[in-house]
Amino acid sequence: MTTDTDTAEAEVEAPPAAKRRVPRHRLVLAAAVIVALAAGGLLAFTEKQRGASPSANRALVDAEATAKAVGDVSNALVKVLSYQHGDVAATEKAAAQLLEGKAAGQYRALYGQVKAQAPAQRLTLTTRVVRAGVTRLSGDTAHLLVFLDQVSTRNGKPAGGTAAAQLAITARLRDGQWRITEIRSS
Repeated sequence: MTTDTDTAEAEVEAPPAAKRRVPRHRLVLAAAVIVALAAGGLLAFTEKQRGASPSANRALVDAEATAKAVGDVSNALVKVLSYQHGDVAATEKAAAQLLEGKAAGQYRALYGQVKAQAPAQRLTLTTRVVRAGVTRLSGDTAHLLVFLDQVSTRNGKPAGGTAAAQLAITARLRDGQWRITEIRSS
């Protein structure tokens, strides 16, 4: 038979683990991993529904081609999503070489604002690819999921915190180089 004192002692002896807080960066990392796993699971499910065999996805079997796609696309994103207020033309030139199709049109529409405002506001944007992975690679087309961090400065001083972004990228292999053909926020 349990008494009120037994219950009170059990409550007092409960481990303090339930009261511990998980650091914010671990929660963000856990959320990113969950999203990536869910995206991978959804991709696998849709491919199975379409009858495509996993072996048709070269991202699963061709490490060299997958690494090349990740490297080329990551380098391209850093070049076209970073700019210095004193030389916005360099970023525009990189975009003309690294973007095609829908991505090139999207970029031109958005970059017009940057060209007009960055020099006057003395803004610089630095982009860093945190993680990138190929979700599907077949023929000359690659689909990637890319996580970015961007930091802006004004006159060399921080102009805000780090902004994170998640992009779904489609790229095509042309002349041995992966070029971005579509950029979607995820």
